[in-house]
Amino acid sequence: MTQPKKPLYIALISIHGLIRGDNLELGRDADTGGQTLYVLELAEALSKLPEVGKVELITRRVADPNVDEAYAQAQEHFNDKLSIVRIDAGPENYLPKEQLWEHLDSFADTLVRYFRQQPQLPALIHSHYADAGLVGAHVANQLGLPLVHTGHSLGRVKRRRLLAGGVDNTQLELLYNMTRRIEAEEITLATAEQVITSTHQEIEEQYELYDHYQPEKMRVIPPGTNITQFIPPRGDEQHTEFYADLTQSLTQPDKPLILALSRPDKRKNINALLTAYGEDKYLQQQANLLIIAGNRDDIADLDKGAQSVFKELLLTIDRYDLYGKVTMPKHHRRDQVPQIYRIAAASGGVFVNPALTEPFGLTLIEAAASGLPIVATEDGGPRDILANCHNGELIDPLEPETISQAISKLLSDKTYWQQCQQNGLDGVRANYSWEAHAKQYLQWVMPLASTVKPLSMPADVQPLSRVERALVTDLDLNLLGDDDALKTLMQLLRQHRKTTKFAIATGRRLDRALKLMKKHGIPEPDILITSSGTEICYAPKLTPDTAWQRHIDHHWQPRKVAELLDDLPGVSRQPKEEQSEFKISYYIDPQQTSLETVKSLLHREEQSVHVQLAFGQFLDIMPLRASKGMALRYVAERWQLPLEQIFVAGGSGADEDMMRGNMLSAVVANRHHEELSQLEDTSHIYFAEKPYAAGILEALTHYRFFELKAG
Repeated sequence: MTQPKKPLYIALISIHGLIRGDNLELGRDADTGGQTLYVLELAEALSKLPEVGKVELITRRVADPNVDEAYAQAQEHFNDKLSIVRIDAGPENYLPKEQLWEHLDSFADTLVRYFRQQPQLPALIHSHYADAGLVGAHVANQLGLPLVHTGHSLGRVKRRRLLAGGVDNTQLELLYNMTRRIEAEEITLATAEQVITSTHQEIEEQYELYDHYQPEKMRVIPPGTNITQFIPPRGDEQHTEFYADLTQSLTQPDKPLILALSRPDKRKNINALLTAYGEDKYLQQQANLLIIAGNRDDIADLDKGAQSVFKELLLTIDRYDLYGKVTMPKHHRRDQVPQIYRIAAASGGVFVNPALTEPFGLTLIEAAASGLPIVATEDGGPRDILANCHNGELIDPLEPETISQAISKLLSDKTYWQQCQQNGLDGVRANYSWEAHAKQYLQWVMPLASTVKPLSMPADVQPLSRVERALVTDLDLNLLGDDDALKTLMQLLRQHRKTTKFAIATGRRLDRALKLMKKHGIPEPDILITSSGTEICYAPKLTPDTAWQRHIDHHWQPRKVAELLDDLPGVSRQPKEEQSEFKISYYIDPQQTSLETVKSLLHREEQSVHVQLAFGQFLDIMPLRASKGMALRYVAERWQLPLEQIFVAGGSGADEDMMRGNMLSAVVANRHHEELSQLEDTSHIYFAEKPYAAGILEALTHYRFFELKAG
């Protein structure tokens, strides 16, 4: 194996939920669950390896009186090699993951700036879940870093399950932003060099649903558990104050405990377990039921989903008159969870995970390490866990009687119970320790970190000390269309030429852009970004940036792209003069084919490309690292000019990624801006009432742009 010259610097990105170094608030809400624990323990395990020099767990900074002030710290040092880094993105208050999509471009821009300020760039980025995957893809493509991804759960799987449950597409979009999530996952899979999964089922049945499905890039590395923290009973568990608190509402507390531990989420299917218990009188005689479903002070204060779960549970308890047999404690600390498992194990009980689907099942590993036999859903990760550990039974989560039968099988046969307990302890040590996980992980990713060369700025880059701001605009139907407003804008730029850089970003080729500019009397800009971001030239000699072209020439297969699209109905090649080395341009007829059809075809054929549509008919296919937005961010780094001091004006779908993020952005009111209508809810993007250059002037006034100062 090739070894890197320096100890590895690994950046893990997990954006949503609440993450801190100790006392994780697991179960606080739907976003603060197993993923937050997974990434923290993965980061800690990696930091203990001698080959690793630095690990950063990157999440969103939250300053909200409703959460602990620890989440507002920009950095939290965990040990001498591990830190939690919190990035500002959007409002400071805590937001559920479904409300974060509009702020992810800003998160990515701020994270790139953070990485650029470090003595060295990470050797690799590892993103977790779709939101971090999108950020990781942007950062990896911009900096030329390898991306590793773990999905944790997948949008296409969730959508299929929710549609089967009666939720319609309109609700899916309102509640979950499902289309954006799935698009983010496709972009992530197109960018990622490797995908780490917890089970074979994820690869074979879940990722297989995606257009950009490449199983050869996927590797099963089961999560670990802390086998020094989760240990078998020591003998004193039933003589503690905590035990008395847990069992105080039980009439016969000495019975074995059936334990369920999860957040109060309908998908966790806790009520199916409760129903199975309520319908089986013999099982009620055998054992009590202990349900740990997060923490609560008042059910009325929980989100609607959690309220619904608790209402259902309370109604079921009442329906079957299970008072004195079922307990649902209101509070527990994260550091008490190992004790909860040991108490259940000491009672001779069973751990049950009845979830409708379980991507992995970390609680099953924790329970097994604590000496508890397990009963778990047959859908997802538990199949792999039971295959490795042989420590319990699989059940059909839709058939409550299979749950009660499996529990009774374990409770009624002490020899079988003891065999499952020992198998679980042995299986966890062999397959699921964090040390074993981290070593396998490093063996898998080390070749990536050793061979990929990140993007570095050319040696001639110099800070522009007098430049305070930059104005960037598209050409067609943006600058052009109102000659009088164009003249006013050009005069304004001449007045501020010493402190304001001027750039044009167009889909046209360089020669055609220059011809059009000359026709309309537009002076040569400081920067020309042409061919939709695949070419960058600098004044005064129109010097091409060859470093940029080397950077974007990554997994680019233009011949393969042409083979796939040239005969596709509804798609036809634009003239030869619109083609370039890193851009293949077509006309697309939306009556015959759709943009999504084109993307899906290219992804299925393993083409990692950027696909964009402008003015409803101009289709460009480029390398994945190329776009107007990526080119602009690269140029801003060369200028050493903060994105917050760059104004961007656009009017078509090709301009979208140029306007997202930390720039000051405006959409001019031409007839094609409906392609950008999805940006109307983005607070930092201004929608002008006037078209063309008049719209640009209107937006400049709105932002008081020429009053911005360097810094």
